[in-house]
Amino acid sequence: MANNAPFRADHVGSLLRPDAVHAARRRYNAASVGSNGFSTTEELRAVEDRAIKDVVDLQESLGLLAVTDGEYRRWFWHFDFMGALSGVELVERNEGVQFHGIQIPPIHPTITGRINFPDNHPMLGHFRYLASVANAQPKISIPGPSCCHFRVAKADIAPPEYADVEVLFSDLTKTYSKAVKEFYKAGCRYLQMDDIFFAYLCDPNQREQKKAEGFDPDWLITQYAKVMHDAIADRPDDMVIGMHLCRGNFRSTWAAEGAYDPAADAVFNQTGVDVYFMEYDSERAGSLEPLRLLPRGKKRVLPGFITTKQGTLESIDDLKRRVDAASKFVDLDQLGIAPQCGFASTEEGNALTMDEQKRKLELVVETAEAIWGGVDT
Repeated sequence: MANNAPFRADHVGSLLRPDAVHAARRRYNAASVGSNGFSTTEELRAVEDRAIKDVVDLQESLGLLAVTDGEYRRWFWHFDFMGALSGVELVERNEGVQFHGIQIPPIHPTITGRINFPDNHPMLGHFRYLASVANAQPKISIPGPSCCHFRVAKADIAPPEYADVEVLFSDLTKTYSKAVKEFYKAGCRYLQMDDIFFAYLCDPNQREQKKAEGFDPDWLITQYAKVMHDAIADRPDDMVIGMHLCRGNFRSTWAAEGAYDPAADAVFNQTGVDVYFMEYDSERAGSLEPLRLLPRGKKRVLPGFITTKQGTLESIDDLKRRVDAASKFVDLDQLGIAPQCGFASTEEGNALTMDEQKRKLELVVETAEAIWGGVDT
């Protein structure tokens, strides 16, 4: 592998699923409930394997130096990972989390025992397969540790020890510290945490909801940052940790809004993260001014000026202007470019076509080449 992250051009991770994956998953789901489906686990895995090899080839052909498996084996960007942790179970209920004008499927994570990262977590295998078919640097995205607190209702936390939330945070730190070590042993040198709830805690409505649950949202921000910091503190020097922040992304809709100001200092100066993927495709993200808090050095921000929520293509000239505006707050050498979020945070995907997704990824590379002279500079 000739190049190592961080790169000037990158993407968050999830990609639109091809028809073959959708069809195989429908057959598999039908078989699992006893109807006329005929797909076995092995058949589904074979279809996913072929699709992942194809999408890795596509990413490499576009000039991307970090590639993902598109999260093709997942239903949700976060629940699949969480549900495979020891002590976490997913439960289906009547209503899902409310997004703007739509609810996500009614899956709810519950904590039934002390949380831990199992040695056989399936996403270790997901990474190994990705690495086996990649020539560029393989990257896997997993939900950040705050997800296991923010997304779990207090009534769904069974262990009596977790009545003290700091005990839960301590277990999350240990769980993610183990996850980092296990992914490293599997060969992962570029691990991304989708820790979007820092951005949620910048939304006035979300902040009020947490207050109603008995939490000071600013205290939560600092605690989430501490858990992240402590979980990754002992990672080897050659392992890069990224963090993605957004305000929700389900079938091109969103759940939160608000500028990064309440969380920016914690995110940039208290988490210990190396690379930041930050949603910046709409006014809901606020101004670029919070970028001023990024410390000088090797850390890098990839502002998400390119939206994944619809297919209209941004112009390179406009992206140049926006990067120039960002450089007023953070050195140009610490900037890159990426889409604002994944293209398919769930298997349903966003409201754009495969061709539009490809052109967005091409634009990421072209913009990096136009501004910095290349993807790896």
